Amino acid sequence: MKAVAWTRSLPGLLVALLLAALTVLSAGAPPASADTGVSTIAEALRKSPVYVDPAASGQLSKADADALAKEIKDAGKPLFVAVLPAGYPTQVLFRNLRTATGITGLYAIRLGGRFDARADSSVLPRTAVENLVTSVQPDRDAKTQLTDFTDRALVNMGGTAPPGWRSRTSGGGVSATALIAVGAVLVVGGGGAYALVRRNRRRRVEEQRAALERLRVVVDEDITAFGEELDRLDFHPAEAGADDAMRADYERALDAYEQAKSHMAAARKPEDVRSVTQALEDGRFSLAQLAARREGRPLPERRPPCFFDPRHGPSVTDAAWTPPGGAPREVPVCAADATRIADGRDPVIREVDTDYGRRPYWDAGPAYGPWAGGYFGGGLLPGLLVGTLLGSMMATPSYAADYGTGYGDFDAYGPGGGDVSGADFDPGDFSGGFGDGGGDFGGGDFGGGF
Repeated sequence: MKAVAWTRSLPGLLVALLLAALTVLSAGAPPASADTGVSTIAEALRKSPVYVDPAASGQLSKADADALAKEIKDAGKPLFVAVLPAGYPTQVLFRNLRTATGITGLYAIRLGGRFDARADSSVLPRTAVENLVTSVQPDRDAKTQLTDFTDRALVNMGGTAPPGWRSRTSGGGVSATALIAVGAVLVVGGGGAYALVRRNRRRRVEEQRAALERLRVVVDEDITAFGEELDRLDFHPAEAGADDAMRADYERALDAYEQAKSHMAAARKPEDVRSVTQALEDGRFSLAQLAARREGRPLPERRPPCFFDPRHGPSVTDAAWTPPGGAPREVPVCAADATRIADGRDPVIREVDTDYGRRPYWDAGPAYGPWAGGYFGGGLLPGLLVGTLLGSMMATPSYAADYGTGYGDFDAYGPGGGDVSGADFDPGDFSGGFGDGGGDFGGGDFGGGF
């Protein structure tokens, strides 16, 4: 009776609008289908990012599937997730699903108790896909595994959501009537919501400021170290033997030093330091070129800096490294650290101050993501940091919201994700047997695998 009385106390128009919205939204829900052909799955994925086969509904509840779909839609990325029963045919499943869907993106399939993924290279390189799949293999229940994969993939991948996921005024989408009803409700609670938003915004600004101040110590150390390198450099543009190429290298190094100081002075949040470390990386490479020209050696290849401490300068090779409790991977190393590792000694690791004492930068906290991203931008950073504390933090939506995506610039894979390409895609991106994308289970070849 209380509910009825409360309802009657509302303005009649608002009640009518709310009822209309509920009717429209419920009418827009697609009916479940027992048909599990690839074309049916593809049709469902063109409308929503998550499909759960009726025979696999015990793996992922509707509520969990809806929450996963909402997270993907909110992120605006072309991630497609399908949950299928264990006995579903796996022959070239990824390639056929990608063809039937016709949309560039990242496709993840949970098949019984097994999991794998494939992606168009414009959205996520194959190595990155393999790293992501490997990182969630210990998560055996569908909800945990798919949630972890989605959290990490949304931060790493490029592209935008396909147009078919947007609200429509017909064909089952949300109508103008529903939007009006939602707007009316928002007006009622708008005052409290606005206050909450302002409070959260202030808290986020304060947290970012504190993170930047902690990060500033490390960045200032980097700038100082590079300045000392310039001071020790025994080069003068007018010296005998100096040519225009050498002078250009020297000028670029000096410019990089000034840019780094300027960018740091202007930094207002942690992601702003990415431009600082980018400038320092450019400057050190210029010095490496200058040294090669002066010594008559071939010019060095453009490589990322030493993973263990970017102050060591550009790397010269890759070496195997396994973080505590993580999987082995190849990391770029300088000549000195390569020698240490080859001799069975530990590399010289960059440590920073934390609340728990000195720690390697990859175990120091989320603010160091932008710092590392300036040195190891693009598609390299995810593979380097998978399994570390920093890598785990960066793979969460909260990290992206607080610190932006500037640490890795993962959108460097291109904006092509989410576009309708039909069957015009590289089949090699979707080849390989079931589990060959980084999992720990076997599979067939291109012609007969998952």
